[in-house]
Amino acid sequence: MSLKLGVPSKGRLMEKTFDWFGARGVELGRAGSEREYAGFVQGIDNVELVLLSAGEIPRELAAGRIHLGVTGTDLVREKLGQWDARVEELAELGFGHADLVLAVPTAWVDVNTLDDLDAAAAAFRLRHGFRMRIATKYHRLVREFLRETVADYQLVDSQGATEGTVKNETAEAIADITSTGNTLRANHLKTLDDGLILRSQATLFGVRRAPMDAADRATMRTLTQALGLD
Repeated sequence: MSLKLGVPSKGRLMEKTFDWFGARGVELGRAGSEREYAGFVQGIDNVELVLLSAGEIPRELAAGRIHLGVTGTDLVREKLGQWDARVEELAELGFGHADLVLAVPTAWVDVNTLDDLDAAAAAFRLRHGFRMRIATKYHRLVREFLRETVADYQLVDSQGATEGTVKNETAEAIADITSTGNTLRANHLKTLDDGLILRSQATLFGVRRAPMDAADRATMRTLTQALGLD
């Protein structure tokens, strides 16, 4: 066996992950062309690099098919129920920052807080006969966030650009990831004053339960020492 490390397979997340490990003496790289998903690790023996989409990494960690993985905090907490019993945060990597926020149309001048949204949702249902729709890809996190504050709403799944759903009249509000807020403003949306659901960034996670022999455990100790995590 070998210790399996999952990292994002493309884009800035991959590049910055490679840089983060490289700065600590562990070189990661892609083997072959951009279309190939094979990788290599130099500086530590017995570690296999697995290139995956960031969204796949939480599932592969939870299944024990990889031992370590780099992905966003938001993806782990959304995709894994009781996530902290299944994986542990080993290091925040300092890039990939984004906030999961709840946003409403800027035209809703009287809706600035969750309490305002709760009142607006109740009025919306009375007026229209159905619950106010919140478009999101983050059903678990949004549902948990609103459990104690907003009653009359329904979540609708957003497969494409979530910010466009209000303009397209398929939702009245959204919950989505933003790093600068520019896209929200461009679509005439504003974040509620208390609408921050989660601050996310790229994080190195370790699985709490995965098959490891003595050699894998020794490799894990060597790697975590090299990365300065001990």
